[in-house]
Amino acid sequence: MSSSTAPHDHGETKTLDQIKNPRQVVKKLLSELQDEGVGAKVRRSIGRPELKSLDPFLLLDEFQVSPPAGFPDHPHRGFETVTYMLEGAFTHQDFAGHKGTIRPGDVQWMTAGRGIVHSEMPAGPGVQKGLQLWINLSSKDKMIEPRYQELQSKDITEAEKDGVFVRIIAGEAFGARSPVYTRTPTLYMDFTMQPGSHLQLPIPENWNSFAYIIEGEGIFGNENSEPIKSHHCIVFGPGDGIEAWNKSGSALRFALVGGQPLNEPVVQHGPFVMNSKAEIKQAMEDYYMGKNGFERAANWQSDQ
Repeated sequence: MSSSTAPHDHGETKTLDQIKNPRQVVKKLLSELQDEGVGAKVRRSIGRPELKSLDPFLLLDEFQVSPPAGFPDHPHRGFETVTYMLEGAFTHQDFAGHKGTIRPGDVQWMTAGRGIVHSEMPAGPGVQKGLQLWINLSSKDKMIEPRYQELQSKDITEAEKDGVFVRIIAGEAFGARSPVYTRTPTLYMDFTMQPGSHLQLPIPENWNSFAYIIEGEGIFGNENSEPIKSHHCIVFGPGDGIEAWNKSGSALRFALVGGQPLNEPVVQHGPFVMNSKAEIKQAMEDYYMGKNGFERAANWQSDQ
């Protein structure tokens, strides 16, 4: 079910020296551990009361899960989940018969659309680590058929420039582009900056953007500002691109995410995200009654 459709063309990418108005940090949030799934712990940043959402993004979790904990059978409707493995492996299984394991550096981009019931469980012993991002879908896309884009680590576009290495999960950087198709126009990058390096990257001016620091510490927006450490989510204000510096003695690794706002009402009830309370009520009824995309839900159970 992988898609080979070409990505959206979101216009010409500016060259680095065209960033005239670097985005500044407008919010800094330390992600905190909380219970999720069955026995699992996640560090949540987007999706907490302090940062309920950042249109079009609904949730960002950094998960650290050891068996037997995990995320057993559960439904989704109305958005996409993007799972990026940092360490270990997770096996996904859904009610349409789709099954696969993602390992370090692999990405699963799942468009839940009108309905998916799936499980996400550790594939081996020890701690499995990764990031999961929820991206909202526009009202016209919320009830599309589910689909997957899955990239193995070896197939993710990579580029390097002046001590800055990037893995491009979605979007374009340093003249290189990801093959991932984004229904909600999105960029998603994994940057590693060596000590002393400086990054400039254009981002469309009308998009929202944030960074999540995975390892190390970095300076963002203003060269004279205080370094920000790991497990922090940084929300950027308006501008035409981001600037970052690594003035520490060790590598800085962070995820950079940006997306075009949908500017639509968001009504969320757990794993269902729609535009109105009536649509949420319909989603719950469809799930419990096994209809309108959830026909296979009643008789399916994962074997994990």
